Amino acid sequence: MAEALTQKTPLLRHNARMNQDPEKQAAPDADTTHFGFRDVPVGEKQKLVGEVFSSVAGKYDLMNDLMSLGLHRLWKRHFIATAKLRPGQRVLDLAGGSGDISRLAAKAVGSTGFVVLSDINAEMLSCGRDRLLDEGWGPQVQCAQIDAQALPFPDRSFDLVTIAFGLRNVTDKARALAEMHRVLKIGGRAMVLEFSEVQIDALKPIYDAYSFQILPRLGHLIAKDRASYQYLVESIRRHPNQAALTELMQLSGFEMVNSHNLVGGVVAIHSGFSV
Repeated sequence: MAEALTQKTPLLRHNARMNQDPEKQAAPDADTTHFGFRDVPVGEKQKLVGEVFSSVAGKYDLMNDLMSLGLHRLWKRHFIATAKLRPGQRVLDLAGGSGDISRLAAKAVGSTGFVVLSDINAEMLSCGRDRLLDEGWGPQVQCAQIDAQALPFPDRSFDLVTIAFGLRNVTDKARALAEMHRVLKIGGRAMVLEFSEVQIDALKPIYDAYSFQILPRLGHLIAKDRASYQYLVESIRRHPNQAALTELMQLSGFEMVNSHNLVGGVVAIHSGFSV
């Protein structure tokens, strides 16, 4: 099910059928979902998102620095610190791409624990896997290319499941959250780090101007890829806000769900337990 980081070998693939987006699930016959501000056939979203991340994989750290003005590094450290991991625990890092969260989790669980770094995109996963391998994390980090909507793990396998800046790109968020709940041990915790809805009125016009005017231009000038950055900005606006994601996690079976805003709601950490 997962590949140990002992060599740069081909990635395991686990494919899954796409469902309707949770925002469309009230209408069972719906056959479209959103890709940024566009409506696209449900079955095409995974391919379109994959093209975006294949395009930016080599510059993913640069992309995160541009989108967050470098703050994503602090957010991720705070995210894992609030998880309160203990030595020997088991962690599943979904949409882990660059390996940032997996690295921090591996440090926290120590040599007696282990972490699964996963992503649906082969290019992104290869970048993260190779980086962690080069840094010597092979013995305690495993790697698997999997779909967050159909996890190939037994029930109650992990103490913590994380997804950082990845849930907004999942077609069926409700299904992914339900899968996260399924693979958690009783008492286990799911944590979501994601861009969210700004809560400070004075900050909103500044954030909008940066998002829609500056960021796509920077993407064009620095990464030579305006379209991918434009999608990423739009995907943030289409993602459920703090209240909506809290409700979605509760409907997926999580208890004691809460959210914590960072930078006035630019980013939020959502947390819920399996009980």
